[in-house]
Amino acid sequence: MRLLALAALAAWACLAQAQTPAPKAAPAAKVDGNFIRANAQKTPEWPSVGLDYAETRYSRLDQLDTGNVGQLGLVWSYNLESTRGVEATPLVVDGVMYVTASWSVVHAIDVRTGQRLWTFDPQVDRAKGYRGCCDVVNRGVALWKGKVYVGAFDGRLIALDAATGNKLWEKDTLIDHARSYTITGAPRVFKGKVIIGNGGAEYGVRGYITAYDAETGDQKWRWFTVPGDPSKPFEDEAQARAAKTWDPAGKWWESGGGGTVWDTMAFDPELNTMYIGTGNGSPWARSKRSPAGGDNLYLASIVALDPDTGKYKWHYQETPGDNWDYTSTQPMILADIKLDGKPRKVILHAPKNGFFFVIDRTNGKFISAKNFVEVNWATGYDKNGRPIEVAAARDGTKPNDSIPGPFGAHNWHPMSFNPKTGLVYLPAQHVPITLMDDKDWKFNENAPLRPHSDLGWNLAKFANAEPPKSKPMGRLVAWDPVKQKEAWGVEHVSPWNGGTLTTAGNLVFQGTADGRLVAYDARDGKKLWETPTGTGVVAAPSTYMVDGKQYVSVAVGWGGVYGLAQRASERQGPGTVYTFAVGGTAKMPEFVQYRMDKLLQGVKYDPAKVQAGTGLYVSNCVFCHGVPGVDRGGNIPNLGYLGAPYIENLDKFVFKGPAMSRGMPDFTGKLSMEDVEAIKAFIQGTADAIRPK
Repeated sequence: MRLLALAALAAWACLAQAQTPAPKAAPAAKVDGNFIRANAQKTPEWPSVGLDYAETRYSRLDQLDTGNVGQLGLVWSYNLESTRGVEATPLVVDGVMYVTASWSVVHAIDVRTGQRLWTFDPQVDRAKGYRGCCDVVNRGVALWKGKVYVGAFDGRLIALDAATGNKLWEKDTLIDHARSYTITGAPRVFKGKVIIGNGGAEYGVRGYITAYDAETGDQKWRWFTVPGDPSKPFEDEAQARAAKTWDPAGKWWESGGGGTVWDTMAFDPELNTMYIGTGNGSPWARSKRSPAGGDNLYLASIVALDPDTGKYKWHYQETPGDNWDYTSTQPMILADIKLDGKPRKVILHAPKNGFFFVIDRTNGKFISAKNFVEVNWATGYDKNGRPIEVAAARDGTKPNDSIPGPFGAHNWHPMSFNPKTGLVYLPAQHVPITLMDDKDWKFNENAPLRPHSDLGWNLAKFANAEPPKSKPMGRLVAWDPVKQKEAWGVEHVSPWNGGTLTTAGNLVFQGTADGRLVAYDARDGKKLWETPTGTGVVAAPSTYMVDGKQYVSVAVGWGGVYGLAQRASERQGPGTVYTFAVGGTAKMPEFVQYRMDKLLQGVKYDPAKVQAGTGLYVSNCVFCHGVPGVDRGGNIPNLGYLGAPYIENLDKFVFKGPAMSRGMPDFTGKLSMEDVEAIKAFIQGTADAIRPK
């Protein structure tokens, strides 16, 4: 009897154990280097910003293909509660999405329901938005062993608990708080180190990239992209070599030098090498930062580093002696392709300067470069990988309509590479701007007509001293990196279109500046599906599987440097994540008409003050608000289309005004009441000048 009782008790215990659910794993706890490499084989999840270490943005999922993509429908939408630019690619692991909005706010969303799990706001001081050139954006987070990492706009690197959003640690990444450093890029985690760069080259900073221990936040290494003061010891041999390519007469170290690593990174585990793209010179004009010339290493370059130590391995400079804001921070892709019948490990890169580069990633040797848009600063590259420059393009004595302009032929918007088609899908563009050297420029000296100089910009260039004659352009380009030529292209109505995603289902997804998400056939560019998104799309989509079903998500929010003052859509709304799947039937959120009053009239002003107001407007307002009445406004309103009471009471807005909570600077101590009256005269005077007679 006792044996029977014990047997029954044992059976009950086994049954109870079988019915007790296993403990649920912590969100994203499985994400590490092995997982990212394994996921890249079939890509059911999207664990890092570029999907894989090679940053291909190529999904091997093919449940969604050219045959059924037309059946995509909305599954859910999620309000990011933001009004500025949204540039993040949504990450998805274990059915949870991690995405950032403007001001570096992180959102965790249940992919099955579209419901919020948690949010984290790093509480960036909204009045300090002027410290970033290009909107208060953030390009996404990194995941590693149950943690979420975000770089805050004000320069902090923060680790969060992926389950709760609680802050675990934060580190100040800035080396000098007196200068306008920011973070807008997504961190990467390579071999247990969280790696992040900074922005700020327009403001006079020195570029660098830093690695922190993913568990503790302890700093592991830092590598500077340009040399420091030559009267002091250089940090390493790479800096000493670089200093020989700068002219000390320009005292480049006082104006920072530039070279900020504000976006792209990639990693090759087999070569144990990470790759970064470096930014523009500070100031822009080489004639001021390095008067005798020189290549100015390591500006506008791809640089290979040891991820364990941060030590320099090699570099390739795409724009020697950068003079046009031709950054090389645009997303790069690592690929294995056949060239001349032989397999090559390469980097595919399309930086701002308009040329598509194929570089050997084992040693940095130049393979080929061909312009993917019209260019007028160089005719090509020689066999040694140096540009064949057009002399007039570097002549700063008169306005030059640079093609591409400083917005770049390709900016930060991600491109993707499909190994099935062998094509790279690239958002190309041109935004016309003329540039001319400012021969009287001095570091941090504010003067009328110097672009945003009262907000800390240091360009040593005048912008649009004469109107440009070139035309704006936006285009999706399918580029063959082997043949170095375009396979097909799609014209858009405007520059500043979104990043791309490509899939094994022979699809390419891209959002557009005029407020659509579109799917194309990756082989020939035929449009297969589109949906409205309300406002312009600048970020890149991601795709993933949940419960055996393939989804596509995109985070939408018009902005970025072009989107501050320009737009191609008549509708606006809060930042929104849209998620689609075959058969989705959810309703789109309400789209709101962009608010734009009639051309300003009725503000009394002294015409004699218009000229002074012009200079003050350029040095304080133009890059955010655009030209009054000429531009139409972006995510910041154009002052030529506000009601007269706003302009009549302009002092109430520029001196500790109500818009500070949305990013408006406080001009107390920078502008006087007399200055404000002059700016008002320029605004109303410009509106009157363009008003149809």
